[in-house]
Amino acid sequence: MLCQVCLCCLFFSRGFYSCRWTESKNQNRKGRWLSLLVVTLMSLLSLCWLYICLAISNDQQNVNEVLFSTLQKWANYFLVVVIISAVLASYCILLLLFALIQVALEEQLHLHWLHKIIFCFCVIFITALASGISTKGPEEWPTVLTLLQATAPFLQFGAVGALTLLSPFVFHRFHLAKTRSKMVIAGMFLAVSAAIFLCPLLIHSPCLIEVQELPEKPKLIGHRGAPMLAPENTMMSFNRSLECGVIAFETDVQLSKDREPFLMHDHRPDFLRRTTNVEEKFIGSSFNNSADLTFEQLQTLNAGEQFLKNDPYGTVSLLSEEEKETARKEIIPSLLELLKFAKQHNTSVIFDLKNKETEKNDTNDTVKTILESGIPQNLILWLPSEEREAVKKEAPGFIQVYENETDLEKNNGSHLNVKYSEIKMKNISDLRKRNITVNLYVVNERWLFSMLWCAGASSVTTNACHLLKEMERPDWVMPRSTYLITWILVDISSALVMMALFHWTKHNLRHNADGLSNDNELEGFLTA
Repeated sequence: MLCQVCLCCLFFSRGFYSCRWTESKNQNRKGRWLSLLVVTLMSLLSLCWLYICLAISNDQQNVNEVLFSTLQKWANYFLVVVIISAVLASYCILLLLFALIQVALEEQLHLHWLHKIIFCFCVIFITALASGISTKGPEEWPTVLTLLQATAPFLQFGAVGALTLLSPFVFHRFHLAKTRSKMVIAGMFLAVSAAIFLCPLLIHSPCLIEVQELPEKPKLIGHRGAPMLAPENTMMSFNRSLECGVIAFETDVQLSKDREPFLMHDHRPDFLRRTTNVEEKFIGSSFNNSADLTFEQLQTLNAGEQFLKNDPYGTVSLLSEEEKETARKEIIPSLLELLKFAKQHNTSVIFDLKNKETEKNDTNDTVKTILESGIPQNLILWLPSEEREAVKKEAPGFIQVYENETDLEKNNGSHLNVKYSEIKMKNISDLRKRNITVNLYVVNERWLFSMLWCAGASSVTTNACHLLKEMERPDWVMPRSTYLITWILVDISSALVMMALFHWTKHNLRHNADGLSNDNELEGFLTA
């Protein structure tokens, strides 16, 4: 029965790997191991890229927005990339599995030309996308390190398991090699094993803490409202974010031709195309700056239909028909309208001034609007750095929020608003111990929110307030002592198993060699 299973595995692995259904003996041993090395490296490359995609998924909306500005057509480009990456990774892993089966059964490895073409495509695909990230969004790379910090304890356990499973193939090759080759194989294997076994000495995840030491859950700030549940930067969106219990509304302010502050994030050429029906309303016209239109003209635009049409977060299906109708009627709101709404609900407001080239003038008109709205000054989290000193004099009650640690220290500030990838986890804890409020943006994924929760973040700006509000604790918290004990036990168990496998492969090869020698002697005797 076992032989039949082996023959079946061999049949399918040989067919999938090389499209050959019969045994071939035209490949030398060196070529076989080179083929296995290529497949192994491609599997590792595709898995690493898929891991990078997982990290960047927190900022997938940024990726889609950048590609929209380039291609001028909305689509969920990031989802397409993830699907292709997952297919390539699965394909490479399956190919590696079949290659290992053939090696275990002493088969040759003839990599079919079609696999080589797909490997070339995989390398070009990953290289092109990695170059695009480095060019258009280099700030995404630190996110990968953050995810690595979050998952390192579990990756180490997985790496130990993978090393243990692959060790028989290494031992098999070791026993068949000559003395010099044995030294090379042993040296490389021991170096890799030591790195994997000892890497926990370098792992410092903030969630390796006692449960009772877990900081308070970070508060939520609605990024452009609740853009997964309603069109971004609309009154419906801010109203939906209140249902999540947000402590502040985050938005973006620009000034119209008649100097009326209004809410809109995009500010580059064709800044209205992504979120409004400007192409239908002003056929043949192109508006590159907020000062090209009066506020009256802006309010004639529909700011909700594009949300329903593009479904940027894949969440439109969660809305009721009544909510869809409400979204369909949304228009661009003024800053004054949001301030009155925030005052009514005693909710803070934090915003960017998007037109940097006219920020001085925009600051004056924006502050004037805020003061005239009657909202308590302590509900305004003032973020723009230009004209900050003038703003302090005109509105001393505003809470001054700084965008980096240098400015915070220089001005003896108490509020920091920074991208999560631009600050070290340890710095978050240190700042909180000094009673400095630390807000991180934009946090959408559970794993990232969990990490920042363990690190002690005061609040996070998020698109996914309806998801994060449901979390009662981080996805995982483990006492460091428990992790250290687990790490040592896993390493010892793996080492013992590999020692047993080493002697087993040696004994098995010797037994096969003795059997072959006896067969040859018997054949010689019968021939004589």
